[in-house]
Amino acid sequence: QVQLVESGGGLVQAGGSLRLSCAASGSIFRLGTSGWYRQVLGKQRELVASVSIDGSTVYADSVKGRLTISRDNAKKTVYLQVNSLKPEDTAVYYCGLTYYGRTYWGQGTQVTVSS
Repeated sequence: QVQLVESGGGLVQAGGSLRLSCAASGSIFRLGTSGWYRQVLGKQRELVASVSIDGSTVYADSVKGRLTISRDNAKKTVYLQVNSLKPEDTAVYYCGLTYYGRTYWGQGTQVTVSS
C-alpha cells in the first residue's frame, strides 16, 4: 500500500514562490512516475508536472518556466518548486504516484495566491 502526504501549501502573494513536498510510504515509490496535479473547485484535476523513474520531466504548457519538479528516491519524496506565482495558480495541489496504470493520491494541499 502507498500513502502520500503533501505539505508546503499556503497563502502567498502574486510573484512569490512555494516549495511543495510529497512524502511517500511503501516500496514502490522509486518504481512509479510521480506527478503534481491541481484542481480548482468545479473543474477537472489537471497534471502540471511529472517526473518518471529515469528522471525525465513533463510540464503543462501553462506552467512551463515557472515550475520545477524533482524527486529524491532515497527520501521517497517528490518536490514542486513554484515560482512567479499568479492568482490563477490558486488550487488544491495533489501528489500522484502512477504504478502499472494505477494512480495513488495524497490528500492535497491548498495553494492560494493573492493579487
